[in-house]
Amino acid sequence: MNDKKISFISAVNDDIQYQQCLLLINSLNIPKGFTIETIPIKNATSMCNAYNEGMLLSDAKYKVYLHQDAFILNLDFIQNIIDIFNLDSSIGIIGMCGAKTLPPSGIWWDSADTMGKIYEKNGSYFGVLGFREVEKEYEEVESIDGLIIITQYDIEWRSDIFDGWHFYDISQSKEFKMHDYKTVVPKQITPWCMHTRGYTDMNIYELYRLKFINTYKI
Repeated sequence: MNDKKISFISAVNDDIQYQQCLLLINSLNIPKGFTIETIPIKNATSMCNAYNEGMLLSDAKYKVYLHQDAFILNLDFIQNIIDIFNLDSSIGIIGMCGAKTLPPSGIWWDSADTMGKIYEKNGSYFGVLGFREVEKEYEEVESIDGLIIITQYDIEWRSDIFDGWHFYDISQSKEFKMHDYKTVVPKQITPWCMHTRGYTDMNIYELYRLKFINTYKI
């Protein structure tokens, strides 16, 4: 693995959105000695399939899996995530927001212990979606939101179970925990990222919620 390389991996079906995402990635400050690459995965059948394909295409130690409609606004994002990983080799995943405890529903934002923040755009609305502040450099959580997932180790995404577009993120948090790696949310003075909320078919969402609960027996 190349420990001086950061790969940005996205499932892409909207080239206009992805070009906006790329514009911000290419504006980031790159630490001395590091390189970046961007890997768009098109025609993916699921988020897990897209991310597994991207993972296998890259030799980068640090991989940033992000939605095509997730936009990184923190210019020092790369240095910040490397600094967090360097604090503790057992940190496997970084996310922008998540939950310290996962409720019986399996839905992380139903938790009473949500952490982190993002900028959110939903139609004409734009504002901060904020949870509890992270006071230290990072806070360990049980699960994170999938708008952006940063790893320093490669663990296969469960495409055998999550063959759609939901619960891949909480599943991956569980998979990393089963390998004794931590999932964390960083301290952010202002949100590092913005996300555009899209339409969710709740019937399909419910199907994958039940898959998640039955797989991990929460």
